[in-house]
Amino acid sequence: MQKAAQRIVEKLRLNRHEAFFAGGWVRDFLLGRKPKDIDIVTSAAPEEVRRLFPGSTAVGAAFGVILVRSYGRTFEVTTFRSEGDYLDGRHPSSVTFVGPREDALRRDFTINGLFYDPITKRVIDYVHGRADLKKRIVRTIGPPEARFAEDKLRMMRAVRMACTLDFSVWPETLTAIQGHAGQVLEVSWERIRDELLGILISPGRGRGLELLRETGLLRHILPEIDAMNGVPQPHEFHPEGDVFTHTRTALDLLRMRSPTLVLGTLLHDVGKPPTFSVGDRIRFDGHVEAGARLSEQICRRLRLSNEVTAQVVDLVENHLRFMHVEEMRRSTLRRFLSKPNFAEHLELHRVDCLSSHRNLESYWFCKRELEQMRAEPPLTPRLITGQDLIDLGYQPGPLFAAILHAVEDQQLDGILKTREDALAFVRTHYPVGAVRPGDEQ
Repeated sequence: MQKAAQRIVEKLRLNRHEAFFAGGWVRDFLLGRKPKDIDIVTSAAPEEVRRLFPGSTAVGAAFGVILVRSYGRTFEVTTFRSEGDYLDGRHPSSVTFVGPREDALRRDFTINGLFYDPITKRVIDYVHGRADLKKRIVRTIGPPEARFAEDKLRMMRAVRMACTLDFSVWPETLTAIQGHAGQVLEVSWERIRDELLGILISPGRGRGLELLRETGLLRHILPEIDAMNGVPQPHEFHPEGDVFTHTRTALDLLRMRSPTLVLGTLLHDVGKPPTFSVGDRIRFDGHVEAGARLSEQICRRLRLSNEVTAQVVDLVENHLRFMHVEEMRRSTLRRFLSKPNFAEHLELHRVDCLSSHRNLESYWFCKRELEQMRAEPPLTPRLITGQDLIDLGYQPGPLFAAILHAVEDQQLDGILKTREDALAFVRTHYPVGAVRPGDEQ
């Protein structure tokens, strides 16, 4: 990738234009992290870039952005620019093509404002970004109020960068976020969601959640999570502390980091604050049901897909079922263990336990049962079908599903083994004409 990008820089240089690598690639390269995409900045005007690289694509010519292919890869080549006022809180009202220093000064954070010359192997730093890399701080270029006024999402981006890189947020930058946190709601929920997920799947996701709370951003984007802070729990089950501490700890313990799992972990106890009560002890009666409802509302707010929303809600709805796995009928247990994405359910249960009472008996029980299921021959197809029920004289309707489910339970429990056994079971327990839809147990 670097060689392909360097070829673009070389061609621009041969045609008497300045050109450098820019932004996140330079930051990650200097930190010894594996860089991702390489962005290129140049003094060449957009039309000149297109002339030098036939087949390139203008994706933002007004902003000086051209996509250039090199060795099978695509790179953004952007003309040095300065920007007018951000009247809509996201896009500049005007763009002026300038030199490299002015281009660096219009960027968001000092550690993102560095350029790298791949020909001479030197770093060009107009914003003291290298010093901030050494200090491990996230600081805006210029007054933070001005940078955040240009794009309100930069407040969340500061948190994401801090928790991803394990940096701290510069006090002046942090104070500015706290003073303007409510303005994040001027940003679309799709953009907020993407930054939030970036925080939650980062290695420092627990600290990221704490930073969202400290900056005040959490109170505006996820007030239901902010409400967890200070909500006590029974010490005998939760020696770790309040609901917020438990959730933050659980997030940090995750070994898998899919969007559905991190969201399920974040939301698994979201129903506790509204169901908190104190009687003989602290209780959260109905918190699973309340949590499932709130989780769906939050997923809709974040504009998540129906598929992701369903999986997150399912994680929240089922996170306490592990308390009863050793008492379940074999059929019930097998159905539970066979749920789609059960690995995420199991991982949520593991971190839920480790961030509280640390009792993993149910976790290991499920692991053993899963191993046994894998060692067993696959379950034979259903012993009977809907057509069999029709042949017995049943009318198609809601009763079909109930009968087939009951037969499958008996089959999973090892009680019914043949088609004849299944038909006899149906005749005995669901005689034709004796059971109406809704009567079945």
